[in-house]
Amino acid sequence: MRTLVLNAGYEPLGVVSFKRAVVLVLAGKAVVLAADEVPVVAATLSLPRPSVIILTRYVRVPHLRRVAVSRRGVLRRDGGRCAYCRRSATTVDHVLPRSRGGRDTWENLVACCLRCNGLKGSRTPEEMGWALRTRPVAPVGPAWVLTGVESRPGWSDYLPVAAEVA
Repeated sequence: MRTLVLNAGYEPLGVVSFKRAVVLVLAGKAVVLAADEVPVVAATLSLPRPSVIILTRYVRVPHLRRVAVSRRGVLRRDGGRCAYCRRSATTVDHVLPRSRGGRDTWENLVACCLRCNGLKGSRTPEEMGWALRTRPVAPVGPAWVLTGVESRPGWSDYLPVAAEVA
């Protein structure tokens, strides 16, 4: 069980374990915003099982938080659509192939369907006569810190809409 942690300004900070969330709430450092149906019951107290918590004090976050590149993140950034034909994407493609010095960066990776990925092979889109539908860029925003983390249904109300599809 994981819990979404929001800063005092409702900015998503990350995801913590259920145990860590309960400790933060019991220490008075956080308040439960959303809870599951089944409460946490102990010998002397009962409290809601936290799904989303908010810190009581604002935590300063460094501005330049780089988001790590991941397959899941690239698919999420591109909305699950192929960068070449806009069909459903299941793989990730290097715009400049790795065999030609292409690196694993946000600017060189795009979501791709199996058909286009197989046809393209180790060529560039220009050599194939293809055009990218959108220019790949590194994601920005506090909610992208959660890239690669499982999302729960109740969390969407607390995450910025811009982070869902860039």
